[in-house]
Amino acid sequence: MKERENDYVIGPCGAPAQPCAGKGRHGLIPSPAMRASSTGSTGTSLVGNCFQWFNGQAYVLLVFTMLIWGANAVAARLAVGEIPPMLLTFLRWTVCCVALALTSRRQIATHWRTLLPSWRYVALMGTLGFTGFNVLFYAAAHHTTAINIAIIQGTIPVLMLVGSFFLYRTRIGALQLVGVALTIGGIAVVASQGQLARLAALAFNIGDVWILIASLLYAGYALGLRRRPAVPAIVFFAALAAVACVVSVPFVAAEVAMGQSFMPTAKGWLLVLFIGLLPSFVSQLTFMQAVSLIGPARAGMFMNLVPIFGPLLAVAVLGEPLSAYHALALALVLGGIYVAEYLGVRRR
Repeated sequence: MKERENDYVIGPCGAPAQPCAGKGRHGLIPSPAMRASSTGSTGTSLVGNCFQWFNGQAYVLLVFTMLIWGANAVAARLAVGEIPPMLLTFLRWTVCCVALALTSRRQIATHWRTLLPSWRYVALMGTLGFTGFNVLFYAAAHHTTAINIAIIQGTIPVLMLVGSFFLYRTRIGALQLVGVALTIGGIAVVASQGQLARLAALAFNIGDVWILIASLLYAGYALGLRRRPAVPAIVFFAALAAVACVVSVPFVAAEVAMGQSFMPTAKGWLLVLFIGLLPSFVSQLTFMQAVSLIGPARAGMFMNLVPIFGPLLAVAVLGEPLSAYHALALALVLGGIYVAEYLGVRRR
């Protein structure tokens, strides 16, 4: 069956996944002008005009989305000492679920029963792709830099390529193997901080290891979306967010039992709102809207901006030093993605 080019479901770090049905005639992001017109108001406000323009600009939507996803690594570092990582994971998905309930409750009420026969699949996907990824992501931020997080997270497309070979026997060409090797080289450079002695001794930062495991979990989640039930994108996303919220409760309980929990600071609460509303919710809508405008293949190319925006924001906001080995690792990762996804595919 031919894949449709609109309505992709995406996850917490924003990788494009499988297409879903259910896009409104006016797009996925309702503008203030549309809401005003629905209540009989005449005329279009300046804000409404700007919102409608934004809603129709695929490239602007995609750059905005990737900027927000890159900022998530910075937010994770800012949260250290402000809010416990397990509590942050739980509250992130709580805020997202509340936003989904307020904006998409009619679609959810109409279609949620369709997901019941696939409840085991939905539970597994939400647990691994959302809760598992975020638990490791925010825990890693306590041990490594936002630059490292963004660069290692940028390897997810290549990890998906490798996973597709093992799970679905997807053929991988010679150039794609070169791309995989380059990307793995980039991970090794980051993990060893450019020191061959550390690489030989396997003396890795535990935070880098956790974010790599998180990326593997998310790549597996994205590959598993091939078997997604046929429901609207926003409904499937809401189901996974609800699972993530529930499954994160035991992690919060364990954090409390281990004496590692504390009441979030004012800054911590602000970060919860930022992460819960922007990386978790708004950016999902903007990406789905962009895909509906230009298709998944072209929109997916913008994913390569995440490992660029992340380090730049880490330097600008956190003042993290950008070392020579970071530049080398970023070049290897981006070069590997380009060779594997574009040159390799064209040769095939």
